[in-house]
Amino acid sequence: MQAYEGYFENGHFFPAGQTMRVKGRRRAFITILDEPARNDETTRRLAALDKFFSEIEACDEDVPEFERVKFREDKI
Repeated sequence: MQAYEGYFENGHFFPAGQTMRVKGRRRAFITILDEPARNDETTRRLAALDKFFSEIEACDEDVPEFERVKFREDKI
């Protein structure tokens, strides 16, 4: 038996940093957990954003207005 951790997005399964090696046709069970998918990179980026916004809030100087930016959405 093999177990893989990853996440589902738009009907596709993405293993978390692993290569899945399954030969032939195999019976499988999939359990969808009641928690969002996160990985180390996501956690690191969210911590950086939290630090960025807390530094802005703690700043006693005028914070400049930023232009709006439209990011493109990557399709997998």
